[in-house]
Amino acid sequence: MSTFAAAPTALIVHAHPEPRSFSTAQMTAAAQSLGAAGYRVDVLDLYADDWAPVLAREEFAPVEGPFKPQAEQLRAVEERTLDAAVRAHLDRLLAADLLVLSFPMWWFSLPAVLKGWVDRVFVMGGVFGGSHGLFGDAALAGKRAMLLFTTGGPSESFRPGGAFGPMDDFLFHIHRGMLEFVGYQVLEPVITYGPARMTDRERASALDAVRESVARVAADAGATVG
Repeated sequence: MSTFAAAPTALIVHAHPEPRSFSTAQMTAAAQSLGAAGYRVDVLDLYADDWAPVLAREEFAPVEGPFKPQAEQLRAVEERTLDAAVRAHLDRLLAADLLVLSFPMWWFSLPAVLKGWVDRVFVMGGVFGGSHGLFGDAALAGKRAMLLFTTGGPSESFRPGGAFGPMDDFLFHIHRGMLEFVGYQVLEPVITYGPARMTDRERASALDAVRESVARVAADAGATVG
């Protein structure tokens, strides 16, 4: 087997509408760091790709009676009629050893387009349910996932007693309810707090910190796999 064939794959799913944003620069820095660590890096830029986030009845075969999205996902997987765009993204997700969700924190959660990506691509029967279980028995068990994001507020606002409260409180529904639910081992998030309030020099330093944090993730994963 060639070295290339054996290289781990990282899938970065990026959700920011501005290609010149710090969030996009942060994603690019992370991708470079992973590439330097020997990963094959696959980037899905949801805004650039004009990803449709709405899980709609129209993407499934006609059905009589009430529309039950997860039941229709399961049927589409079993009958091999899954929407072509969803199938392509699902294949890329299943092929990745590491999933990185890259986004700005909006309203203390994911941007709508990224939540919609999860709605459509974390398919019942494809990553959980059907022949798969939940959590440690789901399809993505043994793989890793991490969040890479920015905030509007400063770090002290996201601490116990801060204006917003502990960051972990806001991440639980993503870490536990989305990522661990489908089997991922969730890694520590990489967060840049308040980049809009930083000077150019501070932003450059923040990007260096992102590269270093992602490099540590890659090194730890390599040590575990090795």
